[in-house]
Amino acid sequence: MNNIEKPVFRPEANCIWRSFLTSKKKHIVITGDRKSGKSTLLSSLFDRQMPGITSWAVPKEGVYMKNNSSGEVVRIGKFCSDATGCENLMQPIKDAFNSTCIAFLESLADTTAPWITVDEIGYLENTSYDYQKAFERLMNKKRIIMVVRKQDLSFLNRLCSHKDVFLVDLDRPFGNSGCIIMASGQGKRFGSNKLMAEYHGQPLIKWILDITKDLFSRRLVVTIHQDIEKLCTEYSIPVILHSSPYRNDMIRLGLDTIGSYIDRCAFIPSDQPLIKTESIASLLLCAKNEPSYIWRTCYDKTPGAPVIFPKEYFDELMSLPQGKGGNVVVHSHESQVRQLPVTNKTELMDIDTPADMARLKERP
Repeated sequence: MNNIEKPVFRPEANCIWRSFLTSKKKHIVITGDRKSGKSTLLSSLFDRQMPGITSWAVPKEGVYMKNNSSGEVVRIGKFCSDATGCENLMQPIKDAFNSTCIAFLESLADTTAPWITVDEIGYLENTSYDYQKAFERLMNKKRIIMVVRKQDLSFLNRLCSHKDVFLVDLDRPFGNSGCIIMASGQGKRFGSNKLMAEYHGQPLIKWILDITKDLFSRRLVVTIHQDIEKLCTEYSIPVILHSSPYRNDMIRLGLDTIGSYIDRCAFIPSDQPLIKTESIASLLLCAKNEPSYIWRTCYDKTPGAPVIFPKEYFDELMSLPQGKGGNVVVHSHESQVRQLPVTNKTELMDIDTPADMARLKERP
């Protein structure tokens, strides 16, 4: 299967805070390639400057570190040209790291502010063992939001993989996640194919197609309806048309098609037009940071959909009893289920009858 979508949705401050608070982790790491918006995102998380450290480079001169509270600045790297003159190198100033920079960290540990910000951590910090140890002591005392440069270096890797860190990788914030949009209902209570019924100017299913756009590396619609297959084809959305009668068949067919390409799969109903993209993104961030859990939405502790299953549950999902859905697996592993609250109960409302459609149409 070659239908790969490149996720381009970037989680913003509200989305990240929701996921982070649900995760109950202590720190946040923001990482990504150059010019990916790491520092911009960091500044959007607070309405004022927090105590912390800011580092920046001056081309062909050096790298500087500033204590945001005191305003003190120290040079931590100096510019050097290599022998060929073709590459510019920054060399660490070890005395600065081992004295002034560590003093910065120790002063931050004594502040009363609950959060410390650090922008950014990179190659130079990786060269100082003493600075790393002082930074880890600060992590034990304070909550830190840090921007970490994306480089394969031991200190940076430790920060990104730390057990108390909630990681936001702006290049791939949701990892290798897929989704199956379930569109095989026969619409008996509705009286026709509800998913093609008009809802605020477009077919009902088109809402979830738009809501899930740009979130997943693999997206698949599984349906028994030819008109839905035609609609998905028009929008270049991968779709499977089948005639199998049961819910377990739909799940099996979907996972058989995309399961080997993804690390987790979200199962998304096609009749929830008010679910927000941000809510699905928040759920995906949780699943990326706590990958062993089954994640689902809820409102006031009442569980709902979507539901995200890690790859380790795919075999069980593909072997469900006839006529059963993913709740069989959820109930078998209740200790492994985590919930993300949505902001409004209407997000989890689905449409089963014409009366449901009429009620939801009355909402803005």
